[in-house]
Amino acid sequence: MSEVSSPPNCAKPNTSCEKNVNNKLATPNTKSGPGKRTNNKASTYFEPYLSVEAISQGVERNELICGTLRINQKNWEEAYIPSPEGVDIFIKGLKDRNRALNGDVVVVQLKPCAEWKALENHTSNSTTNSESENEYHTAKDLNSVGVACPIASAANVKLGTQLSSANPITLEKNYLGAPLLQKVGKVVAIVDKKHSRLASGYIKLMRDRNPSSALFSPVDSRVSRIIIPMAECPQDFVNRSKDYETVLYIARITEWPETSNMAKGHLVKSLGQAGEIEAETEGILIEYGIDSSEFSPEVLACLPEIPEDAWKIPQEVYSSRRDFTSQFTLTIDPATARDLDDALSCIALGDGLFEVGVHIADVSYFVKEGTELDSVAAERSTSVYLVQKVVPMLPRLLCEQLCSLNPAEDRLTFSVVWTMTEDGEIIDEWCGRSIICSCVKMSYQHAQGIIEQPEKVWQPEELPPISGGHDTNTVRQCVLNLHKIALNLRKKRFSNGALALNQMKIQFSLDKETGYPNGYSAYEQKDSNRLVEEFMLLANMAVAHKIYKHYPDRAILRRHPALQESLLTGVTDLCSRFGIQLDTSSARSLQESLTHYIGEKSQAVGYVLVNMLAKPLQAAQYFCSGVLGDESLFHHYALNVPLYTHFTSPIRRYPDILVHRLLAASLGAGEPSDKSPAELHPITEHCNDKKNSAKTVSDLSAQLFFTVFVKECGPLEEEAIVMGILDHSFDVLLLRLGVAKRVFVEKLPLSEITYDKEAKKPTLTLVWKPDSDNIRPFRQTITIFTIVRVNLSAADTPGKIVATLQRPESEWDE
Repeated sequence: MSEVSSPPNCAKPNTSCEKNVNNKLATPNTKSGPGKRTNNKASTYFEPYLSVEAISQGVERNELICGTLRINQKNWEEAYIPSPEGVDIFIKGLKDRNRALNGDVVVVQLKPCAEWKALENHTSNSTTNSESENEYHTAKDLNSVGVACPIASAANVKLGTQLSSANPITLEKNYLGAPLLQKVGKVVAIVDKKHSRLASGYIKLMRDRNPSSALFSPVDSRVSRIIIPMAECPQDFVNRSKDYETVLYIARITEWPETSNMAKGHLVKSLGQAGEIEAETEGILIEYGIDSSEFSPEVLACLPEIPEDAWKIPQEVYSSRRDFTSQFTLTIDPATARDLDDALSCIALGDGLFEVGVHIADVSYFVKEGTELDSVAAERSTSVYLVQKVVPMLPRLLCEQLCSLNPAEDRLTFSVVWTMTEDGEIIDEWCGRSIICSCVKMSYQHAQGIIEQPEKVWQPEELPPISGGHDTNTVRQCVLNLHKIALNLRKKRFSNGALALNQMKIQFSLDKETGYPNGYSAYEQKDSNRLVEEFMLLANMAVAHKIYKHYPDRAILRRHPALQESLLTGVTDLCSRFGIQLDTSSARSLQESLTHYIGEKSQAVGYVLVNMLAKPLQAAQYFCSGVLGDESLFHHYALNVPLYTHFTSPIRRYPDILVHRLLAASLGAGEPSDKSPAELHPITEHCNDKKNSAKTVSDLSAQLFFTVFVKECGPLEEEAIVMGILDHSFDVLLLRLGVAKRVFVEKLPLSEITYDKEAKKPTLTLVWKPDSDNIRPFRQTITIFTIVRVNLSAADTPGKIVATLQRPESEWDE
């Protein structure tokens, strides 16, 4: 079947890709006319990129697809881009990825239908383990043995339609169990190089011991190996290369010619020994483009030129703001928090009414648009939270002093104040600029103690210092009233269709001297956390409506697309085989389905379900209202609300500062930004990218500390639940920690391994050899939701953990 110039069933790319094609697509090195590729007489490994003209025309004609490349972290040969039709488009191997890296925005051309991929679990009736985890069947393979192959997105093709005259692949109307095809494509251009082109890894000698070049091998297998100049390596590297096997470096890709399967680049710096916390942390920050440098003198010059402990709110500002300084307000944060950007107040008005206030630090007062401080804050976009430290978005003078709502200090704020009933019914709402003076800095633990012991008379020494002439009873009553209202707000929110898919998180205790982890536990969200969450959500929604009403084309909002239907169907089909019925018709129905598996009895199953649903769950996104236009696209799926934004964390999130500026303008306290929707769009996209990077870095930091703990204190024995089955391995979730690991079985003392992916429930059957305690072999069947025990130990490779399946006890024998 010959390659077609206009691939079938190509869908229109998403708006952001389409807009970026002409702006960001690199101009080819050689000239070429419309529809033609650049030419290079030298033998090439990669296809040349299409010209700018060809890309623009192909996108306009819906012949090419634009999207963000996602490379499988566990198998670098598998990559995907989202398809507007639902099922992701598959890109196989380095060559078809054509020098694009994870996160890049790329243009993809579909391959001929005969090369499309038969989706897993539909390709074989064999129960043997002969297939490797990297193998897959194409439509051509199956067609050659007479198997008909429906397209994964069947709506694209009518029943019985012949997709290729050269190699007929037809849909048979009554064919049951036919393998579904996933479209396969190849990258023909990179629109936006979102990946930093930086990687941490190790230097090695070339196989031919080339004296002028060395090989850089990234830790992240999704990044290509890089050829670097030998002159940049240590002087004794050639003769003593083994001395550097565990030294971690940072390298940068600078070019990647069509003629080479490896990129070219340069060493940036040596980080230190692999596995060491500071070396690994620095590598993570650099690789993901997190700026952890000190703020420049130009940035610091934007701050008030007075000692931090001497700064006072100018007297004239009081007259233009609502004064809450005499009212009892409190902050509730993690015990170690120093950037306090939200406070709460609650006054009982009588007759079952309360005045509840959410007060947020007015960071925009100090971060003026167009200043060097604003520029750096916009570039960083978010604070990044690591296990051992925070990389702040703003200078610490602002984060921890001038903006932080520290107790007994007057601070500038924006406030949203409601008159509401105990049931959370809002009678009245006020929003404006304000000044507060927090009376007490509470931790979540303090607030939780009051919630759990509502009748207790608290002594002053049992709570943090209280200012403003208030006592412990005032603190207690305020917390209890807020808790009572928050419970009703939460109940109402979920009855209105909200969805919560909260995954477990691991937290660590650190040795004060070494900074190394000396303990760990699963982070548990309690009523005190939920109390704060409910009022922050309410404030964010209130502000979203206000700024959108005043600035319908320039509001900075946050949307959350619905779960990806194609991926969701795979999850629900799999779950139904195990008797678990998930109603995914709406966020509300899905939440109701999950509620059955969140209780004590089936908590483990609930954890697996939440992890399974993480794949079809799309990330929430910042956007400018004038860019999307269609209000139905503004919807926040998880919250099930039409409008939402981020307003409550301006110290650590740049979008919140943008929202504050809009809010101030809507209140008549200044002019809105003169940026158009087209100018605001790349700012929101950058904020999305930075938020995703920050989350990845936080997760990698937790993984690093867990790895170090296992190395120093292991091996560990943990109970786990199986989440996925492959032919020689399975994925588990550690139940106490929420950590996912892959368990390989090939090196276990087994006499037989049988993988059955065609059964109703995919299973891996292991036959253990006899040992000193078991005189005969016995069989262990592993499927999804099976509870197992695993041993965690440090791998030979620095920074890696090996999870090994424990031999089951005799009572588990079959």
